[in-house]
Amino acid sequence: MNLGPQDVVVVLKSLIDGSARAAQQQAKDVAEEMEAKFLAAGCKSSTYAELGEELAMSPSQVFRSVVRAEEARLLYRLPVKLASGRTKDPRFWPCRENLKEFLIYGVKYAFPVHRGGIVRGVPTAHAAPPLKQHFAESFDPPPVWPDAEGSVRGVEFSPLYRNVPEAARRDPKLYELLALVDAIRDGRTREREIAIRELTMRIDER
Repeated sequence: MNLGPQDVVVVLKSLIDGSARAAQQQAKDVAEEMEAKFLAAGCKSSTYAELGEELAMSPSQVFRSVVRAEEARLLYRLPVKLASGRTKDPRFWPCRENLKEFLIYGVKYAFPVHRGGIVRGVPTAHAAPPLKQHFAESFDPPPVWPDAEGSVRGVEFSPLYRNVPEAARRDPKLYELLALVDAIRDGRTREREIAIRELTMRIDER
């Protein structure tokens, strides 16, 4: 089963959500235990549905992405067992060292960038935060993901997955990670160096 570009987006989103979910999980599990007492059947985990909503993907697409990412050793899944003994759908977290290695050395070959003409879209790579602050403003058209709702005209830069612009609008932190990955995929030497440093810092701190 081959890794798809959308799988990388799911892994990056899980990196952002992992810390928050871990912090909230104990309280959530207690609430679910109470709710379960009033339900005839066990509650199904909404993790895939929630993630799909945030990424503009279906729950089944997210599930398949998680399976492929796990096979590629970019994610691992652990079953969640509540105090009552009831088992929930697995939670998943990124394998940080493997993810760093893949993003730094492999993603630009696995999912190369297509550049096109001038389009309306969402800035990415060095034209988006956090890299934007490291470079002086240029008169050259910026790289952008094609998007009808975009506010910037620039050079077409193919996103990892077609739903990336919408997912980035919903989550600024994910937007930053995707822009950094794009700089690694097809940036100039200095852009890549700074992107690798910024991306490594974000992966390590989560």
